[in-house]
Amino acid sequence: MSSQKKILIADDDVINLDFFDVMLSKLGFVVEKTDNGNEVMEKVKKFFPDLIILDNIMPGLTGWEITKMLKSDSTYHRIPIIMLSVLDDVKDKVAGFEAGVDDYITKPFNFSEVLARINAVLRNHELFEQIAVREARLTLAEELNKDLKNNLSVFVGGIDELDNAISIICKNTNEETQNLVKQVSEKITSVRKHIAALDARIEKTINDWEDLKKDEIGLSVLETKIRKHLHQEQQ
Repeated sequence: MSSQKKILIADDDVINLDFFDVMLSKLGFVVEKTDNGNEVMEKVKKFFPDLIILDNIMPGLTGWEITKMLKSDSTYHRIPIIMLSVLDDVKDKVAGFEAGVDDYITKPFNFSEVLARINAVLRNHELFEQIAVREARLTLAEELNKDLKNNLSVFVGGIDELDNAISIICKNTNEETQNLVKQVSEKITSVRKHIAALDARIEKTINDWEDLKKDEIGLSVLETKIRKHLHQEQQ
């Protein structure tokens, strides 16, 4: 795990808050904390943490409400959340995962287990970010292919016009000029072959891309499936 990850801890239990602050700071994390739910969003905006450890029941906004606010905001919805709660019922855990939390830990907890969960959530988050970058790069490549194909059509149209102009010139020039024009025409024919080959390659790439997209799982769906799998393993 890379060092200097930023963790925001929100818990109205001062003992827990100070304990996490000391232990995580010693392990190389940069820690910010708050004991009031109403301060969490402001802390997130200023600190922009890599992970939030969020108590479910706090003064002000509850952990559920904060989670819903974060997950509905496109700026912060990808920040992973570990929820702490005294509620140990399965339905409460399910509600937490459905709200978008990445892990759910009941109190009282063992710090070694919490640390293992923190590292696991951060690793998963890095994986999701890598997938998101790859997905964005593939989208850009797909757009580039389509742009290339459109520009090739324009280029071929220009060559057609040049061919017509050469035909007119050949009818009204001497033999020496006609020989020169013939060489130009041969070059144009060669260029046409290369354009045709490139056009066929782009067309094949676009068709292959469309076939792959039929079986593609979107990033949000993939993330949900992984979260559900992790949740099932914890039950």
